[in-house]
Amino acid sequence: MFGFGKTDIGQVRPKNEDSIYVSNEPVGKLSNLYIVADGMGGHKAGQVASNTAIEAFIAYLDKYQPDSTEEPLDMLIGGINMANEAVYKLGCSYEEYGDMGTTMVAATIEGDNIYVAHVGDSRLYRITDGIIEQITNDHSLVAEMVKAGQITEEEARVHPQRNCITRAVGTDRNVVSDGLIVRVKENDTIVMCSDGLNTMLEDREILDIAGNRSLAIEDRVSMLIDTANNNGGKDNISAVVIDI
Repeated sequence: MFGFGKTDIGQVRPKNEDSIYVSNEPVGKLSNLYIVADGMGGHKAGQVASNTAIEAFIAYLDKYQPDSTEEPLDMLIGGINMANEAVYKLGCSYEEYGDMGTTMVAATIEGDNIYVAHVGDSRLYRITDGIIEQITNDHSLVAEMVKAGQITEEEARVHPQRNCITRAVGTDRNVVSDGLIVRVKENDTIVMCSDGLNTMLEDREILDIAGNRSLAIEDRVSMLIDTANNNGGKDNISAVVIDI
């Protein structure tokens, strides 16, 4: 198993407010760890939020003792809770950071399972047997509209409020994250991304690029980002690809 990730400013935004973390080695009690965070807020606040969230998440994991019996999913959810506390406190302490927040999707692979915790609309996909499946559910206004039958998936992609998320890390004192445990098998590929990727590429394009094992993983990540930029690059772009 090996993961690789990159983040890019895109073609429109003045700064990159995305942050990623990729470790194929143990982090605390976890065998590996992958995170994508898409920050939001005025001035530099979005970048501060995503960086702070990841730093707090890692610090939380580092406190676990070797004999801890905590389950991987509980550790991921705990990490998001700690990230939320850190970003919220910073936002309350400095006026320029007020109302900042970030999405967060974090994953670890243990045995035949991938454990995922997430808040917001950054996504995790699984590619298995030539089929791509979005594992996470977007915490966004348009996702709720699609579920309610008010708009279609195609309309959601171009909806003027497609960037409006309904949950974020750091915007409130408490946060509710979704936790998932999903089976994986040999030759599966995992894709994690900020919305700057999946709003610029159809799922089929992500499948064609990320699922092409004849290419090096670094080249596939670069191709995902380059394609998003070529399609407009309207937001910051982050992609992490993990080969099982």
